[in-house]
Amino acid sequence: MSTRDRQIEHLLRRAGFGARPDEIDSYRQLSIEEVVDVLVDYDTIPDDVDRLIGKTGYVGTTITGPFSPHTNIQHARQRWLFRLVHSDRPLQEKMTLFWHNHFATGYNKVAGVVGAADGARFMAAKASDDRAGIRGQIEMLRDNALGNFRDILTAIAKDTAMVIWLDGRTNLKAQPQENFGREIMELFTVGVGNYTESDVYAAARVFTGWNLQSITSTDGVRRQEFFYNANQHDTNAKTFSFAVYPDGGKTIPARAAASGMQDGIDFINGLAAHPNTARYLATKLYRFFVNEFGAVNVTFVDRIAQEYLQSRYDMRAVMRAVLRSPEFWDDSAYFARYAWPVEFIVRAFKDVGWSGFSVNDALTPMSNMGMVLYEPPDVSGWDAGQTWFSTSGMLARMNFGSSLASNQRFNLLAAVKSANAGTTPEAMQAYYSDQIVTAPMDSSSAVELNNYLHANGAWTGSDAQVQAKSAGLVHLIAGSPEYQLV
Repeated sequence: MSTRDRQIEHLLRRAGFGARPDEIDSYRQLSIEEVVDVLVDYDTIPDDVDRLIGKTGYVGTTITGPFSPHTNIQHARQRWLFRLVHSDRPLQEKMTLFWHNHFATGYNKVAGVVGAADGARFMAAKASDDRAGIRGQIEMLRDNALGNFRDILTAIAKDTAMVIWLDGRTNLKAQPQENFGREIMELFTVGVGNYTESDVYAAARVFTGWNLQSITSTDGVRRQEFFYNANQHDTNAKTFSFAVYPDGGKTIPARAAASGMQDGIDFINGLAAHPNTARYLATKLYRFFVNEFGAVNVTFVDRIAQEYLQSRYDMRAVMRAVLRSPEFWDDSAYFARYAWPVEFIVRAFKDVGWSGFSVNDALTPMSNMGMVLYEPPDVSGWDAGQTWFSTSGMLARMNFGSSLASNQRFNLLAAVKSANAGTTPEAMQAYYSDQIVTAPMDSSSAVELNNYLHANGAWTGSDAQVQAKSAGLVHLIAGSPEYQLV
């Protein structure tokens, strides 16, 4: 593999979910700086991938009745997986996943309050598909994937699923509910150790009245939506241990109830501007996009935090700086992060193929690997890292690799024959080592792959032998420790 292809592979594993062959061919014509710009400035690329669902040549879906991802969460999970495989805006999807983990919200609790269909709507509906025009949380995050972080915070504070998830609908002036006030500081902005318990209570009071209301439209469609309930807002002043205002002021002043929603806006503005928010986000971006092994690179964090503050919280500018950073391109950053289950699955589709396969067939294996889209385990999101690799989790990866390779065996045979790579075991091993990129393999792993190809009789290169050995070899590569790194 050329240096350029190696760089493009690295970039698309991190800023996307691996590289389809057509993506490699397209990006090969550009400089690395230009590829970064294409990924970051994705708004110039049509977002029409959903229209391809169900068409020949694309990974399939499995449904009973109409495909309804705006009211059926299983359909929504299939649609998102389809997008991850086929979207020409990979960074938008990668950032949507990043925000889904950052603002971790679980479907089951939401559905437990409003019912299964509305739970799916509040998590996954596209406004253009929903009769009431509801835009689900993930669609909001996708629309704002590289938007202004202050705007994302404001939107998430008003998001119906989030209000249900963190009990904002019961945040009333007589008994402030602290969940959202705590998490907006601990998990969304400044991080642990940078606020006090009194700050949590003050934040809860800031968001009193940020509730929900039920609406029935003229055509009878019912929905719940964000509602500022002035009658339930605590109008007294709220003082924090850190600056909320640019002049260093720590106290949000007393306001009349009618204008009390400004308390929350002021607080969100103050959190977005806080230097600890800049460093907290820069650290998470380093771990997710650059390297999760060893100590966090302080130089990187300082630089990206400064970019965040200077750009006034512009995540597009921030991500351009991340993907152009020397730390991102350092050799030590290659394959320096464990693949999340969804990354493993989508990358396997792109590497191995998807003909005749359904994204629905990947949902149970992904769950067995420890991940369910729209269902992070708690407010902290997925633990990630080595925690993905329980015995059952690794077995699920190996089984998925086996199922996919077996399903694609005819296509694998055709590809090997087209490349004239089935003449010897060594030729086949060299072919797949180039086609399915992994972290550098330990010599013993490479020997075991070669031993597999030589096992069970002499090499004849017959179609039956090449087909069987191709599927088996791909299974072994996909289940190898080296393939679990991105």
